[in-house]
Amino acid sequence: MPQLLGGAAYVWPYYAGGVLAYLLGSIPFGLLLTRLAGLGDIRKIGSGNIGATNVLRTGRKGLAALTLLLDFGKGLVAVRLGGSFFGPDMEIFAGFGVLLGHMFPVWLRFEGGKGVATAGGVLLALNWQVGVASLVAWIVVAAAFRYSSLAAIAACIVAPASTYWLTQRIDLTEIVGLIALLVILRHRGNIARLIRGEEGKIRLGSKPE
Repeated sequence: MPQLLGGAAYVWPYYAGGVLAYLLGSIPFGLLLTRLAGLGDIRKIGSGNIGATNVLRTGRKGLAALTLLLDFGKGLVAVRLGGSFFGPDMEIFAGFGVLLGHMFPVWLRFEGGKGVATAGGVLLALNWQVGVASLVAWIVVAAAFRYSSLAAIAACIVAPASTYWLTQRIDLTEIVGLIALLVILRHRGNIARLIRGEEGKIRLGSKPE
């Protein structure tokens, strides 16, 4: 990681890259797509979240899939571009920047998404094997229990564990663990509803949940 004592000329590109990644992450694709489709404000539907799971509650599976792809893509693109221009240290700044942008977008008064898809893109860019392991965990749990939030939490548990197992790198494991922790913290309300048995399940039918 870049050291602050390296001087402003050394560190400013990293912070600039983090800010640019934040701005990319703050693009609320779910909100924009549903408005363009004439569905109104997605924040007034279902859970009020701007992510793909809540877009699916509109009954528009195509829009939900596109939201998922774009949210995933901005995580992947931010890390890959950062690494391509400035190396692995910038990947970390870009990864956290794009994730924070998605979770706390300035345009929406810092009320954004849960970060699952964007974190998935970040993980895949940092280490494709970890990204795939997390995705498999999400699919298995979602298919078995039909709770998107539970699947996300399972993926977050698998991510740092698989990072250490696959790479034996403590530094990368800590970074992935922090990303996973951020996503889990954004699911506090979902965890409470899961405990109470009130969490909504994934619905693939044509009608909103």
